[in-house]
Amino acid sequence: MTIREAQETVDQWIKTYGVRYFSELTNMAVLTEEVGELARVISRRYGDQSWKASDPRREDNGKAAMGEEMADVLWVLLCLANQTDIDLTEELKKSIEKKTKRDKERHINNNKLK
Repeated sequence: MTIREAQETVDQWIKTYGVRYFSELTNMAVLTEEVGELARVISRRYGDQSWKASDPRREDNGKAAMGEEMADVLWVLLCLANQTDIDLTEELKKSIEKKTKRDKERHINNNKLK
């Protein structure tokens, strides 16, 4: 599935099952919430926090939960792009070009990365 197809799929789902998009402000809050949930899983999987005994996500050390939370973040981001008429495919292309132009030698010459 391409990014454009993902945007179209989310839009069709919203129109079929979701009644309407939440407001942009609500979706921004939901995006922040979803990023926080992803951060919690990552902090337990890779950081210093331990899993709670009651947390069912600890069974595979959070790998499934991490994927689920990443998908939730992407879902809300796609919603925001759709409702603000942003073509994420085009914006990602521009972002890659910008980063390539700006950082084409920066990381290669960074001794901290070697």
